[in-house]
Amino acid sequence: MTTIDSPASAPSPPPPPKILIVDDHAPNRLALRRLLAKAGAELIEAGSGNDALAACLDHRFALILLDVNMPEMDGFEVANLLSEDEMSRDTPIIFISAAYDDLHRLKGYGSGAVDYIAKPVNDVILRSKVAVFLDLYQRKVELQHALDQVSRHAEALEREIELRRAVEQQAWHRASHDALTDLPNRMLFMDRLENAIERGRRHQRAFALGYIDIDGFKPVNDTYGHQAGDELLKEIANRLRSQIRLEDTASRLGGDEFAVILEDVIDTEATALRLCEGICGDLRRPYRLMTPQGELLIEVGASVGIAIYPDHADACDPLILAADQAMYRAKRSGKNRCEMARGASAG
Repeated sequence: MTTIDSPASAPSPPPPPKILIVDDHAPNRLALRRLLAKAGAELIEAGSGNDALAACLDHRFALILLDVNMPEMDGFEVANLLSEDEMSRDTPIIFISAAYDDLHRLKGYGSGAVDYIAKPVNDVILRSKVAVFLDLYQRKVELQHALDQVSRHAEALEREIELRRAVEQQAWHRASHDALTDLPNRMLFMDRLENAIERGRRHQRAFALGYIDIDGFKPVNDTYGHQAGDELLKEIANRLRSQIRLEDTASRLGGDEFAVILEDVIDTEATALRLCEGICGDLRRPYRLMTPQGELLIEVGASVGIAIYPDHADACDPLILAADQAMYRAKRSGKNRCEMARGASAG
């Protein structure tokens, strides 16, 4: 939504540019001040080189009018010192001197001067040259202001992009992960299973799919309530995470059904069976849960059906079906055990 600033909130106009007049004779400074009274700049005076250096520490000047012949520190020394300071090195300096020969002018330009005016000062020449440098300064200020605005807009845009990216990532995470356990949900599981099949097909590598059903979960819900059941599911998810490798995937498919994709299974069935038996054994360990009824010690089991790509199937649905059927055989055989799929079912 675009908003229009009210007059009260409009930014105040920038302060007028500043000109430093440096001369050890007060009448000369007064004369320059009168000549430049209508130049549109704030005029600041310095009666010595040291005063000029001190003023440059406190102000940023659009222009410095610098007398050459001064006691203790002449204009050339002042200009050299100003050129070494980061705040003043880019400030234009016009030397004002009665000595206007080529040698003095060359020395002035070598000291950092951008122009040279002879004494007695010609009013028209002085005003004209000052106007040029004030105009250049104003353009520089406007350019810097525009660059600052662009920089602020770019920073704001970058923050907005980062915020939107974070919001999109959060939305994607919510859409692709189970709200209770934060494991990948069925949608993300299917996507990763398809990717695993594609990698296996491309690189001629086998992987295992473990289909897990929790034995004894329903009595926990019925006896202790859904809150206890939810806490149990979260603990089961944590144990699954701790059992799989970084390249593997553990997913909650719904209810008390989970699945694992075990990538790059070497020695196929033997390795897959060993990994799933480790998962099964870990899930059988007692769970200590905090519930409204107090601390509970819960024991459940897990029946796991295992299918190998591409030995038992080479497509998603047949591979899931093979693992699911093996899981039901494990339950019929006494639960709390792993069962390998049988035969092959090409998809």
